Amino acid sequence: MSAPSPGRSLATDDRAFPARDQEVALEVIAQVSYGSAAMSSPSLPDCVREWEDLQKHYQEIQDSHRLYRQKLEELTKLQSQCSNSITRQKKKLRDLSFGLKKCKVLEKHESCQVKDIHDNIKERERTFFEMESFLPKKNGLYLSLVLGNVNVTLLSKQAKFAYKDEYEKFKLYLIMILFVLSFTCRFILNSRVTDAVFNFLLVWYYCTLTIRESILINNGSRIKGWWVLNHYISTFLSGVMLTWPDGLMYQMFRNQFLSFSLYQNFVQFLQYYYQSGCLYRLRALGERHNMDLTVEGFQSWMWRGLTFLLPFLFFGQFWQLYNAITLFQLARHPECKEWQVIMCGLPFLIHFLGNFFTTLRVVHQKLKTQSEDPKQK
Repeated sequence: MSAPSPGRSLATDDRAFPARDQEVALEVIAQVSYGSAAMSSPSLPDCVREWEDLQKHYQEIQDSHRLYRQKLEELTKLQSQCSNSITRQKKKLRDLSFGLKKCKVLEKHESCQVKDIHDNIKERERTFFEMESFLPKKNGLYLSLVLGNVNVTLLSKQAKFAYKDEYEKFKLYLIMILFVLSFTCRFILNSRVTDAVFNFLLVWYYCTLTIRESILINNGSRIKGWWVLNHYISTFLSGVMLTWPDGLMYQMFRNQFLSFSLYQNFVQFLQYYYQSGCLYRLRALGERHNMDLTVEGFQSWMWRGLTFLLPFLFFGQFWQLYNAITLFQLARHPECKEWQVIMCGLPFLIHFLGNFFTTLRVVHQKLKTQSEDPKQK
């Protein structure tokens, strides 16, 4: 092979030889990759053994699932049997209690017997309430409309407490978000769009609360009465506020409503913070039920340690009355044409009446109990 002439450019060799080298390198890499793949690929006996292991495990899964379905059918039958037995017992207890009221008691020992039976009937009703919280039950009207005939009963104490804890956290997070949003709408942004976002969030929040509370009631939570109805009224009020068009009447009430919402979220945060701590202590002492919830008001178990919240609650309740009076005055304004004015005033008035008189009743009962039993002070 002749040596390259001095006048020949070395660039030609640099362009020619690397191309041939690249082809050779690629061929070598392909051969090495093919050889390593051939060495790592499993043999047919290995694949057969793997398939046999999978078949054996698949059979175990089928057996476990078959046993699970069998136990599930047994559980369903047992649940139905317990529910029917409890229903019959409760009916007979009601008949017995009604019959005892008609009995003529002459002797003192007979009166003691009747009292003992009444006490035992009340105790048995509490026991049946605990039993029924672990048994499937038909949904109420509200849950039936929202979810249909879906069984929402949780079968273990851990699952019930986890759902209750999630409900409390949901309330806390939304209260903080609503506080920030109401502050923003009141002092930073004066826009009907942001107000609509705030009111839509209120509608969604209260709708979700009512659904979750209904599920908790089905699982043994003892929240009832006004504290349940309160959230339905709040849902209606928020929906009406959402549909209220921008105008003179809306602007005249806007700042007052946002200031009230700001104060209400602050008080609700205080209630959650102190009520959750109080409930934890009382549950540890065995004085409260595990499914008891924090509420937007005052209940008898809050008497020890949470009476300092009463001034905040009463101030917020009278602010609700002030909102109702303001809206009724706006409804008489010559330029008032919106139906939302009067339809917002009525829920505020109902809120005040329900919250105020429910709180007064609790305070009166506790003061009366303390006067009869000084040890409870």
